[in-house]
Amino acid sequence: MNRSREKAAAASELFAAVYPRLAGWCRRLVDDDETAHEIASEAFTRLWARWTSVTEPRGFLYVTAANLVRDHWRKLERERRAVRRVTTEEAVRPPTEQADPSVRLLVQSLPERLRVPILLHYYADMPIREVSVLTGRKEGTIKADLHAARELLRAHLRRSLDHTL
Repeated sequence: MNRSREKAAAASELFAAVYPRLAGWCRRLVDDDETAHEIASEAFTRLWARWTSVTEPRGFLYVTAANLVRDHWRKLERERRAVRRVTTEEAVRPPTEQADPSVRLLVQSLPERLRVPILLHYYADMPIREVSVLTGRKEGTIKADLHAARELLRAHLRRSLDHTL
């Protein structure tokens, strides 16, 4: 019991002595107070988990914090690349036509047994096997429901087109 008190006291002293400087150092590297404190806190958490095996706690804290800062920078760069890629794709992509709202309304009017497979297969691009697993129904049943739903939609669309002509 005495050993755990000594460990806690030593950790508290180290925290009081090192945390402000470590967090300030991280702040200069990441340019954000909240992120800097998260990194400094995480470094201390990792130190605490290895407390008995670390011979130089201050060095461990700064090396760990430096690694966490590097990970943070990498994450930011991945996010920047993703944003650039999406904005570039949007700029290059030709404008798409909006789905006919009447088709959407027709799909919504289908009975749930037919509507769910249509939404999962055609709108969420799920393979029939996955739709089968998600709905708990056999693949053959899903195929039959998709066929029945398409036939209903086709009939509704034909009727609505006949009225517009």
